Amino acid sequence: MQIQQCLTEDFHSFQRAKTEQHSCQRAIQEQTQEVNTGTMERPFEVTRMENSTSSCFVMERKTHVKINRKEVMLAKLRKSCSCTPKKLKNFVMDFLPVLRWLPKYQCKEYIWGDIMSGLVIGIILVPQAIAYSLLAGLKPIYSLYTSFFANIIYFLMGTSRHVSVGIFSLISLMVGQVVDRELLLAGFDLNDDAPRALGDQSLRNDSQSNTAAFNLTIAGMNAECGKECYAIGIATALTFVAGVYQVLMGIFRLGFVSMYLSESVLDGFATGASLTILTAQVKYLIGIKIPRSQGHGMLVITWINIFRNISQANLCDVITSAICIVVLVTAKELGDRYKHKLKFPLPTELVVIVVATLVSHYGKLNEVYASSVSGAIPTGFIPPKVPHFNLMLRVAVDALPLAIVSFVFTVSLSEMCAKKYAYTIRANQEMFAVGFCNIIPSFFHSFATSAALAKTLVKTSTGCQTQVSGVISAMVVLLVLLFLAPLFYSLQKCVLACIIIVSLRGALRKFRDVPARYHVNKVDTLVWVITMSASALISTEIGLLVGIVFSMLCIIARTQRPRTALLGQIEGTSFYEDDLEYENLSSVSKVKIFRFEAPLYYANRNYFLKSLYRLTNLDPNLEAARRKKYEKKERQHLKKGGHTTANGLGIGETTLQLVPKQIDFQALVVDCSSISFLDTTGVNTLKEILKDYKDLNISVLLACCNPAVIDSLKRGGYFGKDFGSMQDMLFYSIHNAVQFAKDQRLPADCSV
Repeated sequence: MQIQQCLTEDFHSFQRAKTEQHSCQRAIQEQTQEVNTGTMERPFEVTRMENSTSSCFVMERKTHVKINRKEVMLAKLRKSCSCTPKKLKNFVMDFLPVLRWLPKYQCKEYIWGDIMSGLVIGIILVPQAIAYSLLAGLKPIYSLYTSFFANIIYFLMGTSRHVSVGIFSLISLMVGQVVDRELLLAGFDLNDDAPRALGDQSLRNDSQSNTAAFNLTIAGMNAECGKECYAIGIATALTFVAGVYQVLMGIFRLGFVSMYLSESVLDGFATGASLTILTAQVKYLIGIKIPRSQGHGMLVITWINIFRNISQANLCDVITSAICIVVLVTAKELGDRYKHKLKFPLPTELVVIVVATLVSHYGKLNEVYASSVSGAIPTGFIPPKVPHFNLMLRVAVDALPLAIVSFVFTVSLSEMCAKKYAYTIRANQEMFAVGFCNIIPSFFHSFATSAALAKTLVKTSTGCQTQVSGVISAMVVLLVLLFLAPLFYSLQKCVLACIIIVSLRGALRKFRDVPARYHVNKVDTLVWVITMSASALISTEIGLLVGIVFSMLCIIARTQRPRTALLGQIEGTSFYEDDLEYENLSSVSKVKIFRFEAPLYYANRNYFLKSLYRLTNLDPNLEAARRKKYEKKERQHLKKGGHTTANGLGIGETTLQLVPKQIDFQALVVDCSSISFLDTTGVNTLKEILKDYKDLNISVLLACCNPAVIDSLKRGGYFGKDFGSMQDMLFYSIHNAVQFAKDQRLPADCSV
């Protein structure tokens, strides 16, 4: 009696569910008729409520006004082309942000912090500018020009209050590689110790073999030009083109390009380039004369040449380098340890340069021990000169990665400072600012610039409030340019190399972070290693390209082979989770719940199907083929007049034999919560599994679809022409779908 009563109650609940379902279907049909007749404008969706499996409700989608893109673009174009006094004023104020903030400058509150940070950065800039000229393969005077003009222009056009724009080691390295390559192609000797002319006037007075003035026709330059003249011509042409690229990127709002440079790519690129910089400075540390390697594999070739010529090391340079590195590293470590007690960082580089210059001058290290020195650094400014157009064509390709790296580092540091000190920057204006920091100085014998992390951190730690500090730094550099530059004649190059190498500590310390990085994310660690290795072992430009491509391939691979899982129910709740990841989950009888954690598109379609078939232990295509083959054998046997099947079963038992024993579910629920979009292949894949499982009397239910996925399914005809079966196929939660599947199999459960 109890069993009969239970079956009766289940049957009645099933009848009520069917009644509610019919009422929902009638509601849908009425809604559909309204849509077809035009009396209802909004699209609708139907689902069942969470707490009542048999109730349904209509979800109305908001009506989105269609935008005429042509009219919008024409309106924006008319607005952009119109010129009013107010608009002209706003344009000038936006282009030169200094006009907005300088009138509001709070002198009493800001001036001392700006003066202090400006003086400290200026003192740091001078030795760094002289040192980084080695990386760029140019005379120190050009580095000083670059530092001066970059600070002035960014003061006028930048939107960040704290970032320090000027000479940067990675940018100097990239410039130096292009300069060296073009000098080799032009037939010049890259021997650093050969005397080099400076400017057109000095070229006429130089009598050395490598730089003697002669009529040279290279890349369309018909001029009396020597090695240094041609080198700075290449550097300025490269800088001008990079600046043009950055301005064009700002005009067309292509700042999104920086999004493809992930943190792992940038860190790997910086570390790999740091290894290249370190390698290039070793010959100055030990005072040997080896050719400057060019092309791919420069790091390996340089180390081979170093070990081949190690016996020629200059003892004076080795001792000087050892002393300078010990002093610099010790001062840096003490400064980092007691930075909270120090009001401003110790100017160790300047002290080392001054002391080393005095020792070299009075000890006559160049004359007595043949130690390589910086040489004459003239005072004043060389007359401006337009970069050669023909040289621009030669370096147009090299300027693109230079422009991107320069912009990315500048914007990243600007955003970091803005977030820390609670103000906003305009990334597009930053692109214009760094672009003109390259374009304008290129007429004044300067090369490419970027924001530098180390100087920016020093700037913020010494009380910087605005870019007025940049003007103060420029004045310090100007003082050196006009009066103090000749005093550095006896400065040893090994001292400059020590300053460069010690400045790479931050990038080289990234090696210590590899285990922690690996623990956080293995894929990002692999991207870092690949980018670093390619940047160091091949070249910096190719390393950057390899890093970008490899990181994008990793993203594609993640979507091609994403996580898949069968879900179980958390006991006593309406929530479901991965059966392999959590304990105490209960499986749902006769229902399989499949989760796919990626967009479903053409590249991962096969993986989606393979994972589904593997986890459910059922390939509907193979099962359908097996059934057809079995039915064919049965028909052939029956035609021969047999009353039993090939397996010895009666004809009435054949149907039972056709039902495979391994099918232990009657409904498949696909959790679409992680599927962000579907392309045409994705829609067709879902339609395919819907049809294949339907042939096996297994219903396919979709749960947790976002509006974009639902729209794709509608356009693809997944729900039929009139969407009439949508309420039986689409559910807003997994629990809804599971309860619906249970209701659908009530007749089978009630049979005795």
